[in-house]
Amino acid sequence: MNCPDPTTEATTVGNSRPQAVGCIETSSIARGLEAADAMLKAAQVSLLAANPICPGKYVVIVGGHVAEVTAAVAAGEAVASDTLVDRMVIPNIHPQVLQAFTATTNPKKIEALGMIETFSAVAAIIAGDEAVKAAQVDLLEIRLARALGGKAFVLLTGEVSAVRAAIEAGNRAARAQGLLLGFTIIPSPHPDLIPSLV
Repeated sequence: MNCPDPTTEATTVGNSRPQAVGCIETSSIARGLEAADAMLKAAQVSLLAANPICPGKYVVIVGGHVAEVTAAVAAGEAVASDTLVDRMVIPNIHPQVLQAFTATTNPKKIEALGMIETFSAVAAIIAGDEAVKAAQVDLLEIRLARALGGKAFVLLTGEVSAVRAAIEAGNRAARAQGLLLGFTIIPSPHPDLIPSLV
């Protein structure tokens, strides 16, 4: 089953990077669409993504000032009600997180690799943000449940010690959500593996 990429239809208002990012994930596509509308009507936020994801869930990501994003997520959460899978507000989102949604981070070189696998898109965003803030690493991608059966992952690179520190921070964040599935660190990836990652 080929599921849509939640960032291919993304729209932004203005050219500035959002101060905060908020997200809700629902188990109902219809309720997710309704929640997206409520979020946009509740506050002055930019719609970064609003799409169905695997397996039949819906994700809405908005950006803007912290208070506005917080209000929008609260409105979406109220509408989502019993279909809510996960939610989040990140007040000072790292700029690499937004690039990682579309895999447009351009690292100078691929060193050690780290991956965090989660049960939800929201948990992956939180884990990726914590990871890149904790150590000098480059986020390669945050894959949000596209053709993954509802799972998501964060892929990053850097020096081995930095990757370990980033993975530990990201794992703590995903574990706190109760949605960490697994992780790996590859200190020296085989060169043939690199083209499939970038």
